[in-house]
Amino acid sequence: MDHPAFHPSFLYSRCTGRKKALCIGVNYRGEPHELRGCINDAKDMRRFLISKWHHGYKSEDIVLLTDDNPNPRSQPTRRNMIEAMRWLVQSARCHDSLFFHYSGHGGQTKDLDGDEVDGMDEVIFPVDFQQKGHIVDDDLFKIMVRPLPAGCRLTALFDSCHSGTVLDLPFIYSASSRLRGSHVSQRARARRSSPADVISFSACKDGQKSTDTFKGGVAVGAMSWVARNPNQTYQHILKEVYNMTYPKYHQTPQLGSSHHIVCRF
Repeated sequence: MDHPAFHPSFLYSRCTGRKKALCIGVNYRGEPHELRGCINDAKDMRRFLISKWHHGYKSEDIVLLTDDNPNPRSQPTRRNMIEAMRWLVQSARCHDSLFFHYSGHGGQTKDLDGDEVDGMDEVIFPVDFQQKGHIVDDDLFKIMVRPLPAGCRLTALFDSCHSGTVLDLPFIYSASSRLRGSHVSQRARARRSSPADVISFSACKDGQKSTDTFKGGVAVGAMSWVARNPNQTYQHILKEVYNMTYPKYHQTPQLGSSHHIVCRF
C-alpha cells in the first residue's frame, strides 16, 4: 500500500516550550438539533489542562469559546473561532505544545479542489453557521497546521460527527493501531505534509456520527471524556471511546498524524 511520507524537515517535539490551548464547545442552544454535552466538554477540558496536564497550562494561555457565554467575543462564532485558531498558532516555535479542542456538530460537503479520495470534505459548525457558514477541513489545515514550524506539537481533539480526517493529516489510524489507506489524493499529498509534530483525535470515521453520552449524570462527549486521562496510550484512548459507545452507537474513533506513529502505540 502506498502511504504518504514524512516531511523532509519533520522533527518530534520535546514539548518544553510555551503551552497554549483553544477549547470550543457549541450546544446550539434553541436550535432544532441542540446538543447537551459540548459546553461541558469544553469547560472540563480547560480545567483538565490547567490542573492535570504535565507541567500545567496557564489559564491566561487558554481561550474558551462557548455559546452560553454572554460576552460576544467568547461566543463560538465563525469569526471568533477562526481568529482564535490563528491566535493559537501565532508565533509558534520549535518544541511549543499547542492544544485544540472542538466539541459540536460536524458534517461533510462536496470536495471542490479534488484533494479527497472519497470526494467529500469534512466540516465543523460554528454557532452562527446558518448565517456565516461552516469551516471546512482545508481551512482548518491551512490555519492551524501549515504555519507550524518543525518540532512544534499540536494536539487536536474533535468530538464531532464525520470527524475522522477533519484536520486533513496524511496518516490515519484506527483503534487496532493499523495504518489506514490514505484519504488524500496522490497529487495533494505534498500539500498535506508538515514538519510539525501534529496529532489529531477524532470521535468517529468520516462517514459516521458521534453522540453525547452520560457520566455521573452529566452529558459529555465520549472522546472528550476519555482523553482527560493523562496516563494512557494513543491506542487506549481509541479503544476506550469505542467501548463507551458500543454496541448502542456505531462510532469508531480515529487518530490522525503528520508522521508515522504506529511504533508509539
